[in-house]
Amino acid sequence: MERELVRIKDRYYILARSPRVDVYCRVLKHGESFGVFDRHGDIIPAGLGEQGLYHEGTRFLSRLEFLLYEARPSLLSSTVKEDNSLFTVDLTNPDIFAGKRIFIPKGSLHILRTKFLLDGTYYERVELQNFAPFPIEASFSFLFDADFADIFEVRGTRRERRGRRTEEVLDRRTVLFRYEGLDGVLRGTRVHFTPEPKELTPSGALFETRLAPRGRAVFFLTISFEYGSPPSRPLPYRKALLRARGSLKELKEGTCEIFTSNEQFNAWLHRSLADIFMMVTETPFGPYPYAGIPWFSAAFGRDGIITALGCLWVNPEIARGVLSFLAATQAREFDPEREAEPGKIVHEIRKGEMASTGEIPFAQYYGSVDATPLFVILAGEYWSRTHDRAFIEGLWPSIQRALEWISEYGDLDGDGFIEYEQGSRGLINKGWKDSASSVFHADGTLPQGPIALVEVQGYAYAAKAKGAELASLLGDEEMARRLLREASALRERFEEAFWCEELSTYALALDGEKRPCRVRASNPGHCLFGGIVSRERALALGRTLLGRDFFTGWGIRTLASTEALYNPLSYHNGSVWPHDNAMIAYGLCRYGLKDLALRIFKGLFEASTFF
Repeated sequence: MERELVRIKDRYYILARSPRVDVYCRVLKHGESFGVFDRHGDIIPAGLGEQGLYHEGTRFLSRLEFLLYEARPSLLSSTVKEDNSLFTVDLTNPDIFAGKRIFIPKGSLHILRTKFLLDGTYYERVELQNFAPFPIEASFSFLFDADFADIFEVRGTRRERRGRRTEEVLDRRTVLFRYEGLDGVLRGTRVHFTPEPKELTPSGALFETRLAPRGRAVFFLTISFEYGSPPSRPLPYRKALLRARGSLKELKEGTCEIFTSNEQFNAWLHRSLADIFMMVTETPFGPYPYAGIPWFSAAFGRDGIITALGCLWVNPEIARGVLSFLAATQAREFDPEREAEPGKIVHEIRKGEMASTGEIPFAQYYGSVDATPLFVILAGEYWSRTHDRAFIEGLWPSIQRALEWISEYGDLDGDGFIEYEQGSRGLINKGWKDSASSVFHADGTLPQGPIALVEVQGYAYAAKAKGAELASLLGDEEMARRLLREASALRERFEEAFWCEELSTYALALDGEKRPCRVRASNPGHCLFGGIVSRERALALGRTLLGRDFFTGWGIRTLASTEALYNPLSYHNGSVWPHDNAMIAYGLCRYGLKDLALRIFKGLFEASTFF
C-alpha cells in the first residue's frame, strides 16, 4: 500500500496511525541504542510501526517474532524492571493440535524471555520449562529482519531514494544484514544464536529440543549493531547483564536518595529517577539526558537543560555534563540552513542517515529561541548549587557568547525582546511549544513574525540576572552592572507590552506588528520561574493558572479550555505537561505562593498513581 503522508503545516509532523494506538509498548535503552517492543517481547512489522531496535538514529532490526509450534504463545506477564535494566516476559503455550487432537494441552510449557541492551548490542535469554507429566518435543522459532530505516522515515517522512541492503548467513549460528547508506556509511546487524539452531535462513531460525517432565533448556540470542566498523565481541549474557546494571548503579551512587513516610510518594520519586537514568547517555563531555523514546532519543538543548535544572538538587553532575556538551556544540558562525548564529545554543543533534545526507536539517540544528538564555540560567544555578568555581571559569567564555547572542542576535528588531522568524527548512515555532498551531491570536488566526514569546522574555531576564551574578563572581563588575540595568529595563518593557488586564495574565506572544496574542496559555507561568513578573501581578497570574479553565485536578493545561484552538488531545493546546507544571510550581514558590504550588504538586502526584 502506498504510504499516506499528511502534512499539517509542520513538515516534520509525526504521523499517527490508528492500528497501533492501543498497543502497549515496552521500552529499553542504553547509550545510543534503544528498543521498542510489544508486550510479548516481539517486534512486529505492522504498517509503519515504531517497534524495533535502534542505534544512532537508525532502525537496525525491524522484526523479531518468537513463535512456538508456528503460533504465538499466550502472554502471562510482561514487565520492565524498576531500574529499566531488564525486560522480562512470561509466556505459555496455547493448546497445540495434531489434526483435531490436542497433543500438548495449554499451560504445559513455561517460556521466560529476558532481554536488555548494552554498548550497541541486544541480549536475550530464552528459557523453556516443561510442567507437563510427560516429555515434550518443543519446537520454536525466531523470525527477524532489518530494514535500516532512518528514524525520520519511521516517523513518516518520505524518501525518494535509499541505500543498498544485503543479507547473508555467515555460519550455522549467525546472520548478517548490511546496509550501505546514501551517506556512505556501512551499517550492519549481526544476529547470533547459542546453541546453533536446527535450521537458519536469512529470515529465521528454528529450534527443536526434547524436554523431560520438569526439564528445562536455555537459549541465547545476541544482535549487534555495526556502524562503520564491527563492534567488540559481545560478552556472555550474565557478564553483560552485570555490566549493564553496574553502569546504572554508578549514576545512582552520585544521586541523593529521598525517602518519605508515604510509600506511593517514594515509588513516584524512585520511578522518576529511574526513567531519567535510563535517558541519560554518556557523551565525551559527561552525562546528557536524551529527550524521549522513540522519536527524540537524541541530545536536545532545551530538554537537557530543563532536565538538568530539575535534577540539580539531587545530582549536579548531570548539569555539568549538559553545560559541557552545549558549550562544545555552541554555534561559532552564521549558517542560515542550520539557523546557527554566534553564541547560540544547539536545539538538537541527530546521527542518522537522513541527517548525514542533509535530507533533514537536524544533524546539528539551532532552531530554538529559548535554549541560549536557559543555558546561562543553568550555569548560574549550577554555581549556586555546587560553588564549582573552576568549572564556571572554564565555561565563562561560552556564557559570555550566549549573553552576546541574547543582545545582538536574539533581538531581531531592536525593541529589547527576543524574537524568532521561521527558518528555511526547520521548525515553524521555536519555543518549547513548537507545533505549528501553538502560537495564535484570540480568534485562532496564526500570527506573522517575528514572534516574541512571553516565556522567552522571562528566560532572558533571568539569564541577565544570573549572568550578572557570575560576572561579579569572576571580577567583572562593569559587566555585572550593565546586565542588571538591561534586566531592569527588560522587566519594565515586558510589563507594559505583555500584561493583559482583562485576562489577568500575560499575552502568549507579540506578533511582528507588536500586537499581543491575547490568549490564556501556560507559557506566562514560566515567567514566574524566571522572576520577571512583578510582585503585585504574581498572585493574579497564579490564580488564573489554577482556575477551572486551566487546572484539571491533575495539573495545569497548556491552554485554557475557553480558547479558540483548545483541544485536550492536542500536543500543546490543552494537554498537561509535567515539566511545564514543574516550572510553574517552582515559580510560584519563588513568589511565596506555596499554597498554589502545592495544588500542582498534589495533582501531579495523584496522576502518577495511574501510570
